Amino acid sequence: MKRLPALIIIILLTSDIFSCTTAVISGKYTKDGRPLLLKHRDTWAVNNRIVIFNDGKYSCVGLVNSIDTSGKSIWIGYNSEGFAIMNSASYNLNNDTIEQTGFEGRLMKEALQECATIADFEKFLDKRKKPYRLEANFGVIDAQGGAAYFELGNFKYVKIDANDQAVAPFGYLIRTNYSFTGKMGKGGGYVRYVTADEVFRNAVANGDLSYRTIVNDISRNLTHSLTGTDLIAEYGDLPQNTKKMVFFKDFIPRSGSSSSCIIQGVKKGEDPAFTTMWTMLGFPLTTVTIPVWLNDEGILPQVVKYNDSIKDAPLCHYALKLKKKVYSYNLGSHSSYYININALVNRDNTGIMQVIKPVEDMILYEGEKRLENWRKGGIDIEEMKNYYDEVDSKVNLLYQTAFNNEIKFN
Repeated sequence: MKRLPALIIIILLTSDIFSCTTAVISGKYTKDGRPLLLKHRDTWAVNNRIVIFNDGKYSCVGLVNSIDTSGKSIWIGYNSEGFAIMNSASYNLNNDTIEQTGFEGRLMKEALQECATIADFEKFLDKRKKPYRLEANFGVIDAQGGAAYFELGNFKYVKIDANDQAVAPFGYLIRTNYSFTGKMGKGGGYVRYVTADEVFRNAVANGDLSYRTIVNDISRNLTHSLTGTDLIAEYGDLPQNTKKMVFFKDFIPRSGSSSSCIIQGVKKGEDPAFTTMWTMLGFPLTTVTIPVWLNDEGILPQVVKYNDSIKDAPLCHYALKLKKKVYSYNLGSHSSYYININALVNRDNTGIMQVIKPVEDMILYEGEKRLENWRKGGIDIEEMKNYYDEVDSKVNLLYQTAFNNEIKFN
C-alpha cells in the first residue's frame, strides 16, 4: 500500500481542506445591535467537540476536531475579551509554488490566546514570518464593534471592514472558498455565496437579521440559487413512508458539513462575558443548536464535550448517526451527491428536522431568557450549570427516544 507523504498527513490532520460558508455581520444591521460571526464548516474532520482553554494570555472557547486530542487548533471560537475568529479556505489568492502548512486552526488558537481586539489581530499578523504559507479568509469581530475579514495569502493580507458601507452596504460580508482580492473565477463556492447573499439581503430588508435567521435559513438552507431548486417546497408534502432521493450538490449544507457555529458578540460597553456561541455540533441538518458561554469554571454541556468511550462529543455522535438516514444511498463513488429528502421533512412531520425543531426551540428560548437576565444583573454560574444540565437531559432524551435505533453508542 502506497504511503502518504508526512506533510500531506499533517495537512489532512490540521486543515479545512473542503469548503465552508462564512459571514461577518456588523452589529449596525442586526436585529439586536450585536455583531455576528458565522462558520458553516465543511471538512473531512466531521467529528468535532467544544473545548475551553486557559493556557494563554486570554482564556478562550472553540470548536476542535475530536481527533485533535491535544487541542492544537481551533476552527471557530472567541476569548474572554470578546474577540472572535473563524476562517474559510481560499483557493484564488496565491499564485506561486510555495508549500502550504494548513495551520489556519493553529493560527486562530494563537490569536484567541493573544489578541483582545481586531487591531491586535492586525499587529499579530504583521509580526508573523512571511511567507505565511496559508491561503484563507479570516473573519473577526470584537467587543469594540469591529467586524472584518482578512484575506490572507503567502505574502500579504487585505482587511475588508463590514462597517464600511462602501464595501458592505448592508452591513454583512460573506466568504465561501474564494477571496475578493484574488483572481475571480478561481476557487469555489460561488453558488453558495449567492444562496447566502439572498438570505442575508432579505433579512436586512425585513429587519430580522439574527443568529436564528442563520440557524434556520443559512445552516439548514435547502435551496439552490443557480438552479432555483427548493427541496422543501418541492418534496416536503410527500408522506413519511416515501423515500425520495434528490440530487444534493452545491447547497450550503453538504456531505462534509461537520458543524455550524454562530458567535453573537456584544454591544460596545457590554461585558464580553455575554458573548455567545450558538453551536450546531455535527451535521447541521440532524443536530440541535446549543448556546455555549466561556466561563472561569470551564463549565460546558456534557453533550458538546469529548466523551472518551465514543471518542467524540455525544451530540456530534448523535447527529452523524442520523446523517446516515439522510445519505442512505451507498453505491458508487458519488453516493454523497444524493439525499433522502423525506428523511428530513415530510407531510406527517416525522422528518428529522421536524422532530428536532420543537426541542431546539425550547433550548434556545430558555438560553435567550437567561442571557437577557444576565445582561441586566451579571452571569449566575449556578444558573448556567442548571441550564446546561437541562440541555443535556433534553438532548439525550430526544435522540434516545425519537431516534433510538439510529444513535446507539456502538
